[in-house]
Amino acid sequence: MLELAILGLLTELPLHGYELKKRLNDTLGHVWGVSYGSLYPALARLERMGAIEVVDPPAAAPVTIPSTGSIAGEAAAARLRRPLRRSGRTRKAYRIASTGQTLFSELLRADPAPGTDENRAFALKLAFCRHLDPPARLEILQRRRDQLAEKLARGCQALAAARAGRGSDFGDTPTRGPDRYTRALIEHETTTAERDLEWVDSLIAAERGPIDAGDSMTLQGRTT
Repeated sequence: MLELAILGLLTELPLHGYELKKRLNDTLGHVWGVSYGSLYPALARLERMGAIEVVDPPAAAPVTIPSTGSIAGEAAAARLRRPLRRSGRTRKAYRIASTGQTLFSELLRADPAPGTDENRAFALKLAFCRHLDPPARLEILQRRRDQLAEKLARGCQALAAARAGRGSDFGDTPTRGPDRYTRALIEHETTTAERDLEWVDSLIAAERGPIDAGDSMTLQGRTT
């Protein structure tokens, strides 16, 4: 997922590693924190794949120093005319390559890998959905809707079972079902899934947009 985030940001403009980390945390800090220990290995992998490339720093403009007429002044001018040595700590700026553009599009469209956190994966893809065409965006939203609908159905079943086998929460008699804290957790997860489903439905409706006049007339003609 980190590779997808890096490519998404570099699609907009070239960035140094420090700038990338800051933008990743600003954009996706609510999803997960990015450390330099994970960022730079990911950049190295993408560079080896040819998905990103280092941007050459701009050449320094030649320095024009007027003659001073003095020995000391000429010596100082000569030092200023010497080319600057590049420091080994110069920060590298990266930009996305054509291979990276293709990879970025494939990663956006791909199903999450097994074991991937669905919430984080969807949040990341949603952050870069603007780079896809409407059908691809709708596909991502519909896939998320299916996940949430399945999660909501499981939650409703678990909640019904918990309420049916509620039993006693106190005393020495063992309960036949989950205790009130477990039931509260099931209720919370079910309510969250329901709200998320409503939210994704609103995104789908906005993506499809209102029916224009031509389509409206066509629909009316079919119903008459």
